[in-house]
Amino acid sequence: MKPNENELTISTGTSGEEGSSDLSRRSFFKRSAMIGASGLIAAGGLTALAEAATKPMVRFAGSVKPASGLAVKDRIILVAAEIAEALAVTTYSNIINIAPFFTRLESDDQGYLMGALQEEMSHYLLEQSVTKQDTPFTSFFYPFNMFADAQTTLNTLVTLEDAFIAAYLVGVRDFSTQELRVTAARIMGIESDHRTLARVVAPGVAAMDGGPIETITGLQGVAESVDPPNNNGYERTQCWNRIDQAVSALLPFVDAGAAAAAGFDTSKTYPFQPFTPTLPNPLGDFISFAGC
Repeated sequence: MKPNENELTISTGTSGEEGSSDLSRRSFFKRSAMIGASGLIAAGGLTALAEAATKPMVRFAGSVKPASGLAVKDRIILVAAEIAEALAVTTYSNIINIAPFFTRLESDDQGYLMGALQEEMSHYLLEQSVTKQDTPFTSFFYPFNMFADAQTTLNTLVTLEDAFIAAYLVGVRDFSTQELRVTAARIMGIESDHRTLARVVAPGVAAMDGGPIETITGLQGVAESVDPPNNNGYERTQCWNRIDQAVSALLPFVDAGAAAAAGFDTSKTYPFQPFTPTLPNPLGDFISFAGC
């Protein structure tokens, strides 16, 4: 019998699977470094190796649930994505809740940020539904004045979206199944929307908040004009071809030592607070791993 095109098949019984219940904070960094054959993310104390989990998964239309195996590399990429999405949710929620400039944006710009928050939470829950585990990091560090200074906020937001785009492109390259690769591409497209729309917001920042902001500095460390906001002909890969490179970029947001080395404010962390999202439009909902 031919499988339904809406079903997701996860390989079973291979030597590339893992066997326990979850990826701990330490084992996640260890394993992502091992898979990338790199020590880029080595940090104090991140040396213990715990067995990572694989819950069985079975295929059924539109989703997955426990009963067959998840390949090691797939799990590492998915957990890295969970960390990124938890960080994104935390970033957007704090912009909305505590950043003074947010209240003075035009309503459509506020709407973009509120919509992005719902989308990032939806991405997190989708990935969690596959790994059957939570993000190993539940609070995050940020640069000084992250939510007090609009330029810092938008620079950091675009930097994160740049990183998320490149990370999902690693997934497009390295996921072991077509369904996961398509899903990574679909999420990457939304992160690209977020990058562009963050640049749209910049000129609308009020004068009392340092606006209008005319340049944004993203992951590449170059101040770029916000005109036009959609300034990419092709998505930037950051030359990443391994997931440990993405993890390394996120390390200052999750590790106190790396945060201090990056000049972040280590006196305070911001907790990830999950919620049930409502996507802006049902036509843009997940539907299935086949994408239809």
